Amino acid sequence: MEKRRKVTNPLALAVLAELLVESMHPYEMGRRLKENGKDRSFKYNRGSLYMVVEQLRKAGFIIEQETVRDTQRPERTVYALTDEGRHEFYDWMRELVAQPRHEYPQFGVALSLLSVLSPADSVELLTQRSTALSEEADEIRAVVKSALDDGVRWVFLVEDEYRLAVLEAERRFVAGLIESLKQPDYIRAWQEIFGSQT
Repeated sequence: MEKRRKVTNPLALAVLAELLVESMHPYEMGRRLKENGKDRSFKYNRGSLYMVVEQLRKAGFIIEQETVRDTQRPERTVYALTDEGRHEFYDWMRELVAQPRHEYPQFGVALSLLSVLSPADSVELLTQRSTALSEEADEIRAVVKSALDDGVRWVFLVEDEYRLAVLEAERRFVAGLIESLKQPDYIRAWQEIFGSQT
């Protein structure tokens, strides 16, 4: 059963993970997320990162440890993980890893309404999607290869491997769907229902 959480933004999980390693200020967290390629897994900007840090502080998962200032930069607040934050991190991680969750991707919405598009339009659009999926998969393969060549351990690239597997599965699904949409029986049935409306 899914637990109600005080902070639900997945970026909070990344912040807690960074603070497991060491205390730091949000600017450093953002730099490390980008440096480690985690910015490909979490949609965020500097403002959303600071907002999540504040939510975590209010929830009691992190505390302000100190404020540092050097001559070239403005003051920066360094945050540390609390025992409650450590517990929340591990509990949330265990839930996400163990329990499949129904998500509502936009492509799923489009598929649920696909029958309103003509078979020819659907085939053309899905062919474009298939090309885009292949290109994205090629980019991810290049990123993974480069990281592995640079000595990054596979476990730090697992989300890229997952994304690649999902892309490949979607590409195979789209290829099969394209073939189904080309079937004369489907085209004939679509014409009977929607043909007069186009």
